[in-house]
Amino acid sequence: MRIGVLTGGGDCPGLNAVIRAVVRKGAGIYGHEFVGFRDGWRGPLEGTTMPLGIPDVRGILPRGGTILGSSRTNPFKEERGVERVTENLHRLGVDALVAIGGEDTLGVATKLAERGVHVVGVPKTIDNDLNATDYTFGFDTAVNIAMEAIDRLHTTAESHHRALIVEVMGRHAGWIALHAGMASGANVILIPEQPFSVERVCAYVESRFQAHYAPIIVVAEGATPSGSGEAVLEKGLDAFGHARLGGIGEWLAAEIEKNTGKEARTTVLGHIQRGGTPTAFDRMLATRFGLHAIDAASENDWGKMVALRGTDIVRVPLADATTELKLVKPELYAEAEVFFG
Repeated sequence: MRIGVLTGGGDCPGLNAVIRAVVRKGAGIYGHEFVGFRDGWRGPLEGTTMPLGIPDVRGILPRGGTILGSSRTNPFKEERGVERVTENLHRLGVDALVAIGGEDTLGVATKLAERGVHVVGVPKTIDNDLNATDYTFGFDTAVNIAMEAIDRLHTTAESHHRALIVEVMGRHAGWIALHAGMASGANVILIPEQPFSVERVCAYVESRFQAHYAPIIVVAEGATPSGSGEAVLEKGLDAFGHARLGGIGEWLAAEIEKNTGKEARTTVLGHIQRGGTPTAFDRMLATRFGLHAIDAASENDWGKMVALRGTDIVRVPLADATTELKLVKPELYAEAEVFFG
């Protein structure tokens, strides 16, 4: 069988580990042939490929990013997009696809599977917000990067007696903010699932200063003050209809200074969270996902996504991953609130 592999959406640590595992087991055990599609769904849309054999995946396990490249291309927004994808697959002799990505990439895979394209999905998002899997690779790396940054900011906050706000990724789900904030001893954690009161945040800040410590506030980019909308960096949407978020950290710093008279500074981690080498956990999880994805393809179990349940890798319908997001539950957020202030 000739199988295409693509990586879509935002890059994250662990993508290369999946590619390596798919090719090593697929070619070495099952005898499949592979072709790499370049830059997400743009690859099958435009027919741009690269060789993807065992020699091509040697040494890529510890590398961040993706050797295939990525994009946020949506075939369903392109003229004759679906027809062009299926025509290119047929022209290139590709029998099936392994699509590695998050909500948007797997959403496209789900629609193509409904149209008869042979697809197996692998969940990828540093936000950890894909339903039907306990964890996605890239998340652990992002949390560790954010935690280390927050650890470092504690010392400068204390030295200058200022409040420091750390803005992390998280459009709709606050998993990175929650885990990184709790692991690093942040004094306030603000997430999209729980609109926050500016007055309450300022009270926490003043309480922290009264105890002769400087506060650290971790805020997800999609967090919103009560009664307000998202903080949008600039107008315009991507191919999947998402606005670019950003600016909540700076907005919050200004509010804290205005209401408390204390100096406040913001650090936006941004794409730093996505870069660099993956953690051991993410390398292992990504590798296992790749091994099980090629098993599913070899068994012609199409329209499925591999997922982590406990310590087991299972297969679930692709649609289960994209029908709704996995959000932080109120009871879990309540555990973090114990340490606020």
